[in-house]
Amino acid sequence: MAEIPDITESERWMVQTTLRERYGREMEIKMADAEIRLHASDRELTSCPVMFWNTDDGCNFVIFKSGDRRYRCQFFYRVHQQMGTGVDEYDDLSECAVSLLQAQADYTAEQRGDLPGQSPSGRRR
Repeated sequence: MAEIPDITESERWMVQTTLRERYGREMEIKMADAEIRLHASDRELTSCPVMFWNTDDGCNFVIFKSGDRRYRCQFFYRVHQQMGTGVDEYDDLSECAVSLLQAQADYTAEQRGDLPGQSPSGRRR
């Protein structure tokens, strides 16, 4: 199996710039590795480089590099409550990062009841 390339400085810069635009300040991006199944049928895990950060409200974000110009993402508040964008894999890191931030913003608005047609409990009216 081919080794997945490390996250480049330009990839890190792109995510950092996106976060600065979203939050209006520098966010600390941490680098790590995670083992994931690249395909649902895989029995073995593959080590992938990841970028992760968290926000003051306790939300954690992860972008996995799953191949050359291939990215996956998720956010979570609790380990057993992971959420994504509905897209399994992106071939554009910018689209991945923006979609991840938008999914989290939508989730937060839904939890507050800020989306049209919803009560504060998150139930549709």
